[in-house]
Amino acid sequence: MRIALGIEYDGSRFHGWQTQQPGVRTVQLELEKALSRVADHPVEVHAAGRTDTGVHASCQVAHFDTEAVRKPHGWVMGSNINLPGDISVLWAREVSDEFHARFSALGRTYRYYILNRLSRPALLAKRVTWVHGPLDAERMHEAGQALLGTHDFSSYRTVHCQAKSPVRTLRSLSVERRGDYLAMEVHADGFLHHMVRNIAGVLMAIGSGERPVEWAREVLEHRDRTLGGVTASPHGLYFHRVDYDPAFGIPSGAQEFPLLML
Repeated sequence: MRIALGIEYDGSRFHGWQTQQPGVRTVQLELEKALSRVADHPVEVHAAGRTDTGVHASCQVAHFDTEAVRKPHGWVMGSNINLPGDISVLWAREVSDEFHARFSALGRTYRYYILNRLSRPALLAKRVTWVHGPLDAERMHEAGQALLGTHDFSSYRTVHCQAKSPVRTLRSLSVERRGDYLAMEVHADGFLHHMVRNIAGVLMAIGSGERPVEWAREVLEHRDRTLGGVTASPHGLYFHRVDYDPAFGIPSGAQEFPLLML
């Protein structure tokens, strides 16, 4: 049978999602070890999105195949008992064999959180990106609207991106301020390597007044990563939601971020 999972994790001490060479701590490796103990056989896990080093998830979705029969509650509790404290399985449910966490996804949403104040964070260190200079959220939001639609996002992906096509459809982008915190939410059919962090880097340069509002569109039109500015820190980035056909019965996504109230 095929089991889908909802997972949250603090990526601060992980080298990303994907299993790498021995001795490298990844979310996939820790999750597969825990699930294999519960299933009593080796388990391979597939995720909706492969987050990078330092990137968090408030609701990653993954699936695995198993011959073991467990109740959903058993998969959740059994996994969490065997997982380190910076990963938690939120829910589990049996799904059809047609479901694939990555290839069945209709859209994905990331959130990027910025603490914008003079003093560095203590409670949320490595969970938000800190910018001490003033940022104009309205300018950032306005600039981001130029990226909506279907475009070649070559300027917004890393030069090491292995995606066959740089074309993606950005469905929505918003930047909102509440007190000292800014939240950028980006929804698309899919994302390129470092795409969200590069968008955040461009918008923060605009929000600081270093660049004009039109720069986001100019960077897009150049289709040249070397002209795209600084890649923002991974600390504020969260894989927030995945959209699927309702027929699969997958929960819609994560709850609001409790600490930032955004």
